[in-house]
Formats: sequence, structure tokens, C-alpha cells
Amino acid sequence: MTTLTRRTLLKAGVALPAVGLTAGAAHAEAPMMGASFAQHRRFMIGDFEVTTILGGTTPREQPQGIFGMNVSPEEFAEVSEANFLSTEVSQFFFTPTVVNTGSELVLFDTGLNAAATTAALASAGYSPDQIDIVVLTHMHGDHIGGLMNEGAPTFANARYVTGQAEFDFWAAAGNEGFDMNVRPLAEQMTFIGDMDDVVSGITGMAAFGHSPGHMVYRLDSAGAGLMIFADLANHPVWSLARPDWEVRFDADKEAAAASRRNVLGMIAADRIPAIGYHMPFPALGYVAPGSDGAEFRWVPEAGQLMG
Repeated sequence: MTTLTRRTLLKAGVALPAVGLTAGAAHAEAPMMGASFAQHRRFMIGDFEVTTILGGTTPREQPQGIFGMNVSPEEFAEVSEANFLSTEVSQFFFTPTVVNTGSELVLFDTGLNAAATTAALASAGYSPDQIDIVVLTHMHGDHIGGLMNEGAPTFANARYVTGQAEFDFWAAAGNEGFDMNVRPLAEQMTFIGDMDDVVSGITGMAAFGHSPGHMVYRLDSAGAGLMIFADLANHPVWSLARPDWEVRFDADKEAAAASRRNVLGMIAADRIPAIGYHMPFPALGYVAPGSDGAEFRWVPEAGQLMG
């Protein structure tokens, strides 16, 4: 048996790699870049071009102080462990959506602030002055925070659409965020109710509970559909999968649970894709019947909408 050593290989004329042959040879060192995320995801729904944009992401500690407030710590921990989730911290995502109908550029919700939202728009190739319509699903601060930029409207050429019930509630509530961001734009707003259209192919649907007038929006184009469900469900496991688990941010917890069950059941039955404002980015997926105690299951999009 022949033992292959460096000497025998050299005698045989075999070329050896240069690495390690020279003592003290320099090695290339790439710097650590840090965690990163793409800021947009674009796809087609019929003739509509849809883009989700990441308006922000942040960790929140003690997630059971937010989700599953009506279940035991043991049940919360068991469900979390089964889904590879920490009970110590959760990552929140904030995802506005842009829909190009071919004649209008429609922005759904405006994020936490103007700077983050306009940066995310820029990553997707849009500028604020291109937005024709801003739709507000509801008026919590992380959805209206980008409406104004240093006292001026962020979307200078836009008109605004929102639910009548939602606007009326906040207009009477004396809320600082509403008064600063929404009230100055009231004269440019169109108010809609359940099953009213924003434009042809985009229909608002009442899904009250998270807020008094919270609405979701159904897109229909060339035989394809999609639901933008905003804050109907705020987490794929702790909210969407278990609609009866109470969420701290839901104003009317019983109504919110009923809305979740109704709208999620519709999405699952119609087998259409959906976008959830707080779902893990790119916030795009499907809703399926659940199992093992879960009523529904969030199925992240896995290339079905690439074509």
C-alpha cells in the first residue's frame, strides 16, 4: 500500500493548493454585516401589481402581556414551544401595502412615521408624490403615523379613504395622534361602509373589534383575489391560529374574535392569498384549517405568486 504524503505527491507532479504552504500567509476576512431584511415584495394579483413594504420591525418583551391574555401561562408556553416561539420576546412587523391598479397607486396604511414609510417606498421604487389614494384600515398610531411629515402631508397628491365608523369614533375621542395626523386631512377624505368600493376591484369589509371601525379590503382582478386583513390577526400563532385568544390591543375582544373567525374562514374557504399588517414580513400567505387545537393555520407564501 502506498502512503500519500506531501513529498510523494510532489514527486508525482500533483499540484497542491497554495493555502497553507506559506507560513503566515494572509487570509481574506469579510466583516460581519449584521442582520438584514429586504424591504419590499412585489407580485401580481390578476392585473393588479401588489407590493408589501416593511415600514419597521421591533422586538417586544413578554408576549403574553399582549397575546393569549385569557389563557394560562402553561398553555401559552406549550403552544409557543410547539411552534418554536420564545415566551420571552416576540418580533413585531409593520407592513403597509401598495396596489397599482393600472390607473391608481393605492397605499394601505402609512406606518409608524413618515421617514420609515417613505424609505420603504423608495426601496420599492416609489416616491410619496406618486401615491394617488391612501386607505386607512383603522386609526391606531402605527397605521396613521406616516400621514404627516413635519406638519405637512406626506402624500401631497393623494386623497384619503377610510371607514365612516372608524373616523367618527376617533373624531369624538380627543386622541392626540388622530388630531395631529388625520383631522387636518378630513376635507380630502372619502368615507365608506361595509362592502363599499375604494375603486373598482377594491372593496372594504367591516371587521370591527380591533378598533370600533376596523376594516379589511378585498382585491379582485382578472379572476384573482387577495385579502388585506390589516390588524384582524396580529400574530400567525398567538392570534390567527387561535381567534379566541385575547389580544391586548383589541378594543372589543369578543367582537374582534368574531371578526377573526368570519374573515379568516372566508379567506380559507376562497383559498386566496392574504396580507396581514403584523404577519412576519413579507406578510404574505394563505389561511388553512388548523389542527391540534388551532382553528386556523397561517401558511407563508412559498413561490406561488412569483410568476
